[in-house]
Amino acid sequence: MTRRLISTGSPFEREAAYSRAVVDGDWVFVAGTTGFDYATMTIADDVALQAEQIFKTIDAALVDAGASMADVVRAHYILPDRGDWPACWPVLRRWLGDVRPASTMIVAGLADPRMKIEIEVTAHKRSAV
Repeated sequence: MTRRLISTGSPFEREAAYSRAVVDGDWVFVAGTTGFDYATMTIADDVALQAEQIFKTIDAALVDAGASMADVVRAHYILPDRGDWPACWPVLRRWLGDVRPASTMIVAGLADPRMKIEIEVTAHKRSAV
């Protein structure tokens, strides 16, 4: 079985010693991802814009892993403010509406007060991409 590490080049990955994603056989485990645009290290103030950026980062990691959003089987959403959750739903529907993975939303503090949402997904590669 093969194992491969995927990085976005984010300084967080280097400093905290983790990979954006780990491919282990047909499984892809994408680390908790926040709304930073890692190319510019900027983050929007709006929770829905952060969620959109997160899915762009997750999608790129999945593609690099030979998977796609259609392969996502589980999602974890972490928000410091439960009141922000409904604003994220339209973004979730755009990215995962047809996939409908098993998911959990957790209210918890995040590492940086600018972060309004963090998303982690697990994918199982079922078909060639």
